[in-house]
Amino acid sequence: MGSALRPALSTPEPEHTSKSQEIEHRAPSSGCGTPAFLPGVTQYRFGLKSSGKDRSYSYHLPANYDANKRYAVVVGFHGSSSIGAFFELDTKMSEARYSGDKIMIYPNGIDGTWAGPSYHANTSSTIPQDITFISDLLTDAKSRFCIDDTKVFAVGMSNGGGFIGTLACDALGSTLFAAYAAHSGAFYTDINGPDNNCAPAASALPLKLLEIHGANDATVKYEGGQGDGGLEPPIPSWLDWWAERNGCGEKSEETLVEGKVLHLSWACGDREGVVQHYRVGELGHCWADTEINLSQISVPQGPSVVRASEIVMEFFDGV
Repeated sequence: MGSALRPALSTPEPEHTSKSQEIEHRAPSSGCGTPAFLPGVTQYRFGLKSSGKDRSYSYHLPANYDANKRYAVVVGFHGSSSIGAFFELDTKMSEARYSGDKIMIYPNGIDGTWAGPSYHANTSSTIPQDITFISDLLTDAKSRFCIDDTKVFAVGMSNGGGFIGTLACDALGSTLFAAYAAHSGAFYTDINGPDNNCAPAASALPLKLLEIHGANDATVKYEGGQGDGGLEPPIPSWLDWWAERNGCGEKSEETLVEGKVLHLSWACGDREGVVQHYRVGELGHCWADTEINLSQISVPQGPSVVRASEIVMEFFDGV
C-alpha cells in the first residue's frame, strides 16, 4: 500500500478496559510454555470435535515464536467453495510483512462454506454450530499456543466476510474478537435495518468493524440485491446500521489514491475510526492487492491500487 493511503488509516484509541476483561467465558491461554513445532510453517489441526462434528483449521506461527510470550491472533475466514489454505495464499497474510508477530489461524467451513446463505445446507452446519466451532477453535488454540486474549481478531472474504457479520450480530460471536474486518462481505443474515435480528452482546458495543468492497463487484454488488445465497444489503446501508448500533456520530469521508478509493470513518463516543470502510474503484469480487493474486486471476482482473491485507492489519494494530 502506498504512502498516500497511510494517513487514512484511522485507528481506534486504546480502551482502559479491554473487551476480553469484561467477558467471563474467555479462559486464559494455557498454551504458554508449550514448545511449538515448526514455527514459520503452515500446519494443520484435524479432528477438533465441535457440536458433534469433526472440524479443522490451519495455523501459522511467527518464525521467531517464543512459547513464553503472548501473541495477537488473526482468524481468517475463506469464501464459498474454498478452504482456509486458499484464503492464506490469496491474501498473503501469513507473510511477515503483514502478520508481523501475529499467530494466523484459518478455519475450514463444512463443504467449503459458512452458514448463513441459502447455498449452505443446514445439514452441513447451522449458524449456531459454526459460531460454536469458532469458540471451540479459540479454546483449542489457547491450549496449544501462548495467546494475548485482548488481541484476537477476525477477518473474512465474501461468504467468510458475511460470516464476520453473522458473528458480530450474535450474542456469543460478538464477544469472541476484539475487532472484525470483512472484504467483499456477503451479509445475507443482516438485511433488514439496524433493528432486525442482529443482537450483539451489550458488552461488545461499540463493536470495532472494518469493511472493504470493490465498486465493480459483480458477485456481491455494492448496491445490494439478489446474491447467490439470498438478498444482500446495500453496503452503505449496512455500514449505517452498524454506526447506529454502535451509537456513532456522523461519518467523515475522504478520497485517496487520486480519487480511486473512498474512505469512510465513524467516531463512536470519544473514539475515532471505530467503524471504517474503503470503497475501491474498479475492483471486482477479489482481494484488493497491488500484486496479482489468485482471486484477481479468477475475476479476471489485474492488481488493485491498495493492499487490503495491510489495511486490515493496521486496523487491528490500532485496537
